[in-house]
Amino acid sequence: MPPGSYDPKFQLGRLCATPNALSQTNQRDIDEALSRHIRGDWGDVCKEDWEANEQALVDGTRLLSVYRSESGAKFWIITEADRSITTILMPEDY
Repeated sequence: MPPGSYDPKFQLGRLCATPNALSQTNQRDIDEALSRHIRGDWGDVCKEDWEANEQALVDGTRLLSVYRSESGAKFWIITEADRSITTILMPEDY
């Protein structure tokens, strides 16, 4: 990775997770995903969502990342526009 790519691109705020997400992921899944999310590696989002996240870093709108747990379950990480809270959730929790 290029120099500086480990630096956080934004603040996570308070971390929250839904009970469903906690039951389908483990701490390693969450730690790795949060590390990627805060560095701007948005995971398995489509091109349009990737571009929207890049723009959100500039204009301060919501950020959405998509990752997979070790067991293969898809989960999301959403950081709100004001960067006050980041939530880990399953797509069906939304």
